[in-house]
Amino acid sequence: MDIKYGYIAGEHRFFYLLCVMDVLDREIIDFHLGLSCEGKHAAGLIQRTLWQRQLFETEKRPVIRTDNGPQFILHVFEEACAAYEVIHERIPPKTPNKNAHIESFHSLLEAKCLQRHEFGSYQEAYEIVTNYIRFYNERRMHGSLYDLAPKQFRQALAIQQVQAKIVKV
Repeated sequence: MDIKYGYIAGEHRFFYLLCVMDVLDREIIDFHLGLSCEGKHAAGLIQRTLWQRQLFETEKRPVIRTDNGPQFILHVFEEACAAYEVIHERIPPKTPNKNAHIESFHSLLEAKCLQRHEFGSYQEAYEIVTNYIRFYNERRMHGSLYDLAPKQFRQALAIQQVQAKIVKV
């Protein structure tokens, strides 16, 4: 889980994109895109992510890895992690390589989406960024996923067409 900032030139303000990525299939499971990004947004995103992946009833709980951003050190976020029985792992300061999978996604997002558009409004930014995330999840091939898009890889994994690779985090 990490945050990326974008700029809305037409409104002279920034927007925030908070994403949750599954490092196994590289899918952006869910995201918050807004004009603010607080601990409550991160907490709600955890709940939605667990719901989407049907992880509330499983014994093995996921690990949420974040940096030490203000949204992730607030009580509301830590309380949500505890309530949902999620392990929260914070990377050491100044080590973005420890969160390399989502940092890689943010690099792609910057180069292929944010730098290519000058957003006139929040609505325009929301639409373009959302479409890019959909493209990334559904159509962008990943060499580490047998040249499949994240959703295709997850489907192939479910029917045992492919085997999961060991992910070092």
